Amino acid sequence: MVKSLVTACVSACLLLSLNACTQDKDANMALASDKVEPAQTLRIAAAANLSDVLPHIIDSYQADNSSSAQNVSSISDIEVTYASSGKLYAQIKAGAPYDIFLSANQDFPAKLADENSASVINEDNKLTKPFTYTRGQLALYSVTKPLNDFTPTSLGDVFTSADFTQDSKVAIANPDLAPYGASAKAYLQSQYMYDKLNAQKSLIQSENIGQAFQYAHTGSVDYGFVAQSQLVAIKAKPEQFITLLPASYPAILQDGIIVNNIDQAADFTDYLRSKAGQQHFLQAGYLAVQ
Repeated sequence: MVKSLVTACVSACLLLSLNACTQDKDANMALASDKVEPAQTLRIAAAANLSDVLPHIIDSYQADNSSSAQNVSSISDIEVTYASSGKLYAQIKAGAPYDIFLSANQDFPAKLADENSASVINEDNKLTKPFTYTRGQLALYSVTKPLNDFTPTSLGDVFTSADFTQDSKVAIANPDLAPYGASAKAYLQSQYMYDKLNAQKSLIQSENIGQAFQYAHTGSVDYGFVAQSQLVAIKAKPEQFITLLPASYPAILQDGIIVNNIDQAADFTDYLRSKAGQQHFLQAGYLAVQ
């Protein structure tokens, strides 16, 4: 009888100990899971001209973060949507779930910030201020008409040369949607060429700078006003392009804005403006941000 009671007591104690250990283990696991932030996807809306340089910046950013002991980001992936700045602006206005908007100009981020500031009641819901992250360069590109006899100061001669006929076509990005197109239009107007080319139906408008480049690169048009960065990316031959003088067209200052104010978005945009991020832009054919 005594032996049975002792055995029962020992068994009960063991069960209580096991239950306590299990509960402690579950509690510790719960605490650990609370400390680990769930990984999330960072969504970026980027101007089409960034399609060559941004992937390299993202790779470097993720590599730096993975090796950092003080990594504040829990990003499983970064998704980028490339389009004209105007189209991306319209998508964000319509509620597209982007975290960061990287425009090819300053106007669209500024408009988003102003419109948001005027419509929100809670200060915590205001967008952050726009920031300048790079400056683009404009170039004339052709794979069918050699440009080695011309210079940036004699670029007007291209469109009055014997090679330029009534059938010649020149691609520019849509000036109303794409900042590179707006700068190309302003340049042609300053050279008194825009109205003439437009009147003889020589100008072909593309949706964005990426499409303008494709038109010129495939020979669908004779010439295309493109981003210098696109030419750097393909290692274009010297005779295939002319880099326009920066003073000859409105500066293409590219601004961004954080749409969803999360730590990961702030961390990535800080990297864009860091020395490491800016080095990528310089190597890719952009100008230094003053």
